[in-house]
Amino acid sequence: MHSIKAIRGSFFDITHTVQHPDALEQAARFIEDGLIIIDGGKIRSLQTWEEGRNQLPPSIPLSNFPDKIIVPGFIDCHVHYPQTEMIGAWGSQLLEWLNQYTFPTESQYHCADHAAAMSDFFLDQLLRNGTTSALVFGTVHAASVETLFAAAFQRNMRLIAGKVMMDQHAPPALLETPAQSEHVTRRLIERWHNKGRLGYALTPRFAPTSSPQLLSVVGELKREYPDVWLQTHLSENPQEISWVQELYPEREGYLDVYHHYGLTGHKSVFAHCLHLEDKEWQCLAATRSAIAFCPTSNLFLGSGLFNLQKSWNAGVAVGIGSDVGAGTTFNALETLSEAYKVAQLQHYRLSVYEAFYHATLGAAQALALEGVIGNFAAGKEADMVILDPAATPLQRLRQQNGKDIHERLFALMILGDDRNIYQTRIQGEIAWQLGQEERPAP
Repeated sequence: MHSIKAIRGSFFDITHTVQHPDALEQAARFIEDGLIIIDGGKIRSLQTWEEGRNQLPPSIPLSNFPDKIIVPGFIDCHVHYPQTEMIGAWGSQLLEWLNQYTFPTESQYHCADHAAAMSDFFLDQLLRNGTTSALVFGTVHAASVETLFAAAFQRNMRLIAGKVMMDQHAPPALLETPAQSEHVTRRLIERWHNKGRLGYALTPRFAPTSSPQLLSVVGELKREYPDVWLQTHLSENPQEISWVQELYPEREGYLDVYHHYGLTGHKSVFAHCLHLEDKEWQCLAATRSAIAFCPTSNLFLGSGLFNLQKSWNAGVAVGIGSDVGAGTTFNALETLSEAYKVAQLQHYRLSVYEAFYHATLGAAQALALEGVIGNFAAGKEADMVILDPAATPLQRLRQQNGKDIHERLFALMILGDDRNIYQTRIQGEIAWQLGQEERPAP
């Protein structure tokens, strides 16, 4: 296996983070015939083929992808891997859906064999959909994240995950005491955090399933391990918000519950954020907290519409999230298509540059990883997706009529799905490719 690799093709990325969506067109880079050099899993350079061809030693293998578009690996900022097996469960909004479908499904993950089988299946789904990095919820069981981390480590993926922390308002089999939660979480952090490309995320499910004592434990762990992530849910559903107000009447709002216990901040990612008050937007910005925008989930559960314009105005970083299993697809293209429609319903024009930003470099920024992944800058890890923009007859026709890269990428985003993922690479190595034999579902 060569440590240096060369890939020729059309490349698209966003070169730097921005403070306003109008700046994204200038930050977008499209090289129609480009050459990327990968050395030891990291990007050495990206330039045009004409600029780079004479600098390419004949001993370095060259992979050529004519008629494809190569983009940075997609980043999923919010997903529940144990819910993979209940995706598309009918008929409920958030709180009923948790009790009817989620909790019974997650109760199976005390079994390490089941968790291991689902970990493999889940990661295969990510890779076949072009997702190379993710922020992932496990269940309350240690086995759920032990097996997930082991499978991700084997694949050399950049994955952040955590064991759900939950001590009230859930079935008894899924509850733990704050002391138990602290002990198991600390053990998992020390075993897996920063092992290879893995990271640990403190994972209180949400305020209703967290007692004040548990949230105090989470805050203590966050102070003790300041470089770990934190992930939870915030203001997804009006009933949920009312419930939090009943449980925590002394707090000024939903976000203030988390903020009071020290859970906001850099590397804290709050999923959904559909019904925020102005002071909550201000708190997220002031603490450098981030948001995971989950359009397919928000639509599927009837939770509401995320306001992208407000996130920009407030200066809060946003990354896209599939939120499987309330979310209805692992595929970033399909998720971005729904994000576009969510924006349209609010008279906000989501450009394809902004959409891809939220799934690549913007998502990396939301996870505090913009210096490591998210675009093709020299020195970054070489995670990438080779997209076939004409995977179907309809797409082929539409691509032929696309006058520029914006129009071609937009058509790909709106019409695309997993059939467009031609190849997924992790640090330059092939991790999935079209036609690859897949392991059967567990």
